[in-house]
Amino acid sequence: MAMSASAARAAQAVNADLIRLHDELHLTETQEPAWRDYTNAIAPDPQTEARHRATEELLPMVPTPRRIALIEATMAQDDLAFRKQGEAVKAFYALLTPEQQKVFDRETLPSEGDDPRR
Repeated sequence: MAMSASAARAAQAVNADLIRLHDELHLTETQEPAWRDYTNAIAPDPQTEARHRATEELLPMVPTPRRIALIEATMAQDDLAFRKQGEAVKAFYALLTPEQQKVFDRETLPSEGDDPRR
């Protein structure tokens, strides 16, 4: 399925932010594999996005108890994905120097209006 124009713009912005963060961290050669693991872990998951679309499409067509079940199942999967991403972030962060950690903390602080679930 093709990415919408707004999704493509959002992906470009995320990529630009990651490039800037990478440059500002001044990673060592030994930290680069951890950087790749980190960026892979936080990348949008097409299966998650498909599951969200499917849930949104189904919600208007099913009775309320089924809606609740769909929402609960989606939330459970989102929670698992969040925990996996969190572990990857913590593993990467642990390999940073204290100065790099300060840069990471500053540059990854959500902006006002950002969705903290992303």
